[in-house]
Amino acid sequence: MLDTAKLQDLKKIQFFHAPQDDRTVAILIKSDFDEYEHFPPFLDTEEDRKHLEEAYSGVDPDVERRTKAHVCDDSWPLQVVMLERSPGGTTNAHYHVPDEPLQDFPTRHQILLCKRGKARIKVLTKEGHDLGDVILEPLDIILMAEGHEVEFLEPGTRLIEIKQGPFPVTDAADKVDIAQVIPAQ
Repeated sequence: MLDTAKLQDLKKIQFFHAPQDDRTVAILIKSDFDEYEHFPPFLDTEEDRKHLEEAYSGVDPDVERRTKAHVCDDSWPLQVVMLERSPGGTTNAHYHVPDEPLQDFPTRHQILLCKRGKARIKVLTKEGHDLGDVILEPLDIILMAEGHEVEFLEPGTRLIEIKQGPFPVTDAADKVDIAQVIPAQ
């Protein structure tokens, strides 16, 4: 389990937590993210290092520790991994399978990536608690597990949205409106 409490002082990533039970509601990743070493994989065992040498070419385990970050808890249905590679670094051909059926979550997770312009994202719990606003700028990314509000701030702002599927039959069936926003405390 990712200990996000230890990550609160980082500058390039921000975790938003529900006040009543501290669950993670959103993760903002700034475009200049460089805090890889605070996140798994930590490559603590010889087995981890051996796998890395077999699965990748041109990747030194010590460099890998500073260039790969799993920023979500492993149990989440969407995973965000930040990667930085030098030319020639290659992953061997592969695909991904779950080791057990994916968990049911009360909400579908969503990622917004700002391609250009600026947008304000209000982060909310599904109960309506306001956890704060962030401004997305080009190449910033936010993963949201619960409520949010989006305001486009500049002409031509373009966001890329990635969320779990399948998409419901109608747009109305895709979301639940939050009736009342509870101000941040």
